[in-house]
Amino acid sequence: MTLMCAQLFGVIFATSAYAQTDLLASAQEATKKLDQASIDLVAAYSAKNRVAELTQTIRAFELGSASVRQGLRRIAIKKAQVSAKINQQELETNRLIGVLYSINKTPQFQYLVHPDGALKTARAGMIVADILPALQLSIAPLKQNLEELEALSQIQKEIQDALSIGLLDLQQARTALSQAIAKRIELPKRYIEDPAKTALLVAASQSLAEFVKGLEIIATQTVEGSLPDIENRKGNLPMPVLGRVLRQFNEADAAGIKRPGVIIAAAPGAIVTSPTAATLRYRGELLDYGLVSILEPQNDVLIVIAGLGVVFGDIGDVLPAGSPVGLMGGNTSPEFTTALAKSNTASDRSETLYIEIRKDETPQDPLMWFQQVKEDPL
Repeated sequence: MTLMCAQLFGVIFATSAYAQTDLLASAQEATKKLDQASIDLVAAYSAKNRVAELTQTIRAFELGSASVRQGLRRIAIKKAQVSAKINQQELETNRLIGVLYSINKTPQFQYLVHPDGALKTARAGMIVADILPALQLSIAPLKQNLEELEALSQIQKEIQDALSIGLLDLQQARTALSQAIAKRIELPKRYIEDPAKTALLVAASQSLAEFVKGLEIIATQTVEGSLPDIENRKGNLPMPVLGRVLRQFNEADAAGIKRPGVIIAAAPGAIVTSPTAATLRYRGELLDYGLVSILEPQNDVLIVIAGLGVVFGDIGDVLPAGSPVGLMGGNTSPEFTTALAKSNTASDRSETLYIEIRKDETPQDPLMWFQQVKEDPL
């Protein structure tokens, strides 16, 4: 029995060590992504096309920090499991110690003679003799789990420190991007906006459909021609933001309201980019959609992106594929993000982005246009 217990504890120790090594390897891989993003950020400051380089760097930071947060959640779950084991082992050990303590308090003469005879006295002695090995066996895994908990706590601290540094760099990258966009002058113009007509259209529109139908009136000095057709890329366009689909096309929400678009759950401050080259037809507040960016990749197609915290670009700009159109809102402080990462939930996707695609003014399922990717690490 003692040999079997020792073999069992050996398997437990080996499994625990393997799990810890796996967590450490995953964490190190995730922090490498943040380290590389920090290196790329330095290079982006001096790049010729700072907007494009900073956009790529921010996306790299988002992927890296998402991986780190996932690693921290795994560690938090593992720590909770180990703590539960420790609590159970302490309870069992205390029971054994209590038995020994009660024996120690028993008068000496009662050790020698059992009231039920010599046989019971011998059996009682054998039970006492078995308690000490059992106590030793219970202490060994307790010590192992305490050491594992300490090691996990150390790994957690190191990863949290790396995440905090990465998030500070990410904040700097977002600020630098906003500054670079403000100074950008090289984008071609498809048309010049008439601000007065834009304001009139916004005030008069009662729905997104009405607003989209009237977009032509705000354009002056329009340049003839169109961007390349994207029909052949349908189903392969990259999603504008890192996140996961929260509500499908025409799916009713909790209030029973259906919208002809999809809702994506994303992290606070996440960068939102144009999935293809497109003309920026509108950006700003619109109805109850919050800050909106409307892109026109070809004459008969519009991509509506709503729920942004910040919008970039000027109406009439022709944006290259992958250009930033805005940032998600929400609390982006490193302290808040790190605190969320310590928990074992996915609550860091606290922002929602609404995406709608209209072809010939008719809403289409955006998921038929975008790449269907596996669950991202956010």
